Amino acid sequence: MIKLENISKIYPPDIKALYKVNLHIKPGEFVSIVGRSGTGKTTLVKLLIGEERPSQGKIIVGGWDITNIGQAEVPVLRRQIGVVFQDFKLLNRKTLFENVCFALQVCGEPQSKINGIVPQVLKIVGLENKMHRYPSTVSGGEQQRAVIARALVHRPKILLADEPTGNLDSINADEIIEILQKINKFGTTVLLVTHNRDVVNKLRKRVITIENGLIVGDQAVGKYIL
Repeated sequence: MIKLENISKIYPPDIKALYKVNLHIKPGEFVSIVGRSGTGKTTLVKLLIGEERPSQGKIIVGGWDITNIGQAEVPVLRRQIGVVFQDFKLLNRKTLFENVCFALQVCGEPQSKINGIVPQVLKIVGLENKMHRYPSTVSGGEQQRAVIARALVHRPKILLADEPTGNLDSINADEIIEILQKINKFGTTVLLVTHNRDVVNKLRKRVITIENGLIVGDQAVGKYIL
């Protein structure tokens, strides 16, 4: 599903954010990518979603070589990779339903299709009874659920969650991780980028550790070891 071959990302004058990284993630895996701040996790995310280009190496996503992806092709890539960030980025003047709809509307999808898909994804994340509420009237955990629903509307093959529990308490964080596991069971490949030790240790899934731009650990059933 995802293959990085000898990937380096070097910023001027000689800052090695990632250096000669090789990584293979198979379809349907649930992988935690861990490491301290400034170790290269964010750079890896930006490379995978086409926000940055590597200095060297090759990136394959779903059989598509995105190493030198053009700007016009990035929206197509983003439909294959659903992205969930720590910052909710919800539109405050739209309901949760309307926020999720908006992700399809900007792509020109017909309203009939939108009306079919959006209630389904909101039900997956447990918001079917709060879809007409505004972001300011629901909890942080519920806002993050709406963000996950928005990431699912294009039925992506990969869900990339970048610090999705960073702004949440432990109870809400656990609920978000349960939703990610549920999505993974549907067959979606899930990449969880986090520095939350408790979350990673409870998951008992594959753990990739990045330190100073290098992969220093890759455990099939791992723990947060930093």
